[in-house]
Amino acid sequence: MNPRRPSERASSPARKGGRVPQGASQSRAKVSDRLDSWVGHHSTTAAESLARLLRTPLQSLLTWLVVAVAVALPAALYVALSNVQNLGYSWQESSQLSVFVQRDARPDAISALQTRILERPDVLSVEHIPPDAALEEFKRYSGLGRVVEGLERNPLPDVLLVFPAEAGITPEGLEALQQELESEALIAEARVDMAWVTRLQQLMRLGQRLVLALAGLLALGVLLAIGNTIRLAIENRRDEILVVKLVGGTDAFVRRPFLYTGLWYGMGGGLLALLLVGLGLWWLSGPVAHLADLYQSQFRLQGLGWTHSVQLVLLSGLLGLLGSWLAVARHLSAIEPR
Repeated sequence: MNPRRPSERASSPARKGGRVPQGASQSRAKVSDRLDSWVGHHSTTAAESLARLLRTPLQSLLTWLVVAVAVALPAALYVALSNVQNLGYSWQESSQLSVFVQRDARPDAISALQTRILERPDVLSVEHIPPDAALEEFKRYSGLGRVVEGLERNPLPDVLLVFPAEAGITPEGLEALQQELESEALIAEARVDMAWVTRLQQLMRLGQRLVLALAGLLALGVLLAIGNTIRLAIENRRDEILVVKLVGGTDAFVRRPFLYTGLWYGMGGGLLALLLVGLGLWWLSGPVAHLADLYQSQFRLQGLGWTHSVQLVLLSGLLGLLGSWLAVARHLSAIEPR
C-alpha cells in the first residue's frame, strides 16, 4: 500500500473545495449568457422589425402619417394654448389702474397724493397725466379734433396711472388696491378692468380640458389604427407563426417582433408630428411677429421645447406599443398548430 503523504491529504480537500467555485462560476456564466442572449435577441428583433417597415416604405409612411396627424392635433392645440397663456400673462403684467382726481384739486395736493401712492409696497410706479396732455391725446386718437376744439373748457381731470407691483397683479390684489385708493378724499374714481383677465383664465381652463378630451379621443384613434395594422401583419405572417410554434416557439417569442413594429409606428408618427407642428409654427411665426410689432409687443410664438418634444415622441411610441400589444393579445392566441 502507498498511503498518501500528509501533503497530498492536505491538498485533497483543497481540490474538492476548488470544484465549488468552478461550478459557481459556470452557473454565473450561464446566467450572463442567458442575459446576453435575451438582450441580443431583443436588439436583433428591433432591427429586423424596423428593416421590415423600411422595405415597404409607402405602406409604412401612410401609417406614420395617420399617427402623426392624430398626435399633431392635440400637440398643436397645446402649443396654441401655451402661447395664449403666455400672452395673457404679459398683458396681465402690464395691468394698470386709472385714478381720476377731483377737478378742484390743487397741484401740490396732487403731487402729495402721488407721493403717498408711490410709497405703497404694492405699487411699482405712478404716472401723472395733466388734463391738457390727456385732451391732446384724445384729439389725436379719437378723430374728434374739431369737436374738442369747440369746447369752452377742458372737461378732463388730472389722471394718475398706477402700475401695481408684481405681488399685486392678481385680480384680488388689484381689486383691493382699487378699493383702498377710492377711500382717498382727493380721488374721484379708480378704474381697473380685470374682467377680461378673469374671462381669460376661465377660457384657459376650458381650453385645457378641451385639449385633454381631444388628446384622449385621438389617442384612441392611434390605438385602433396601429392595432388594425398589426392585425393585418399577423394575418400576413400566419404561416410563419405556425411554423415557429410547431418548433417550440413561445407566445412571447412570437409576440416580440409585432410589439417592436408597433413601437416603431408610434415613434415614427411622433417624429412626423413634431415636424408638422414645427412647420406650422414656422408658417405662422412671421405674421404673428409682425402683428405683435404693430402693438409694440415683444411676443413671439414658442414651440414645444426639447423636453416636451422628447415626451411627445415617447408617448407616441407608448401608444404604438400598447396598440400592438392589444392586437397581438387578441389575435395571436387564435393561431395554434393542429
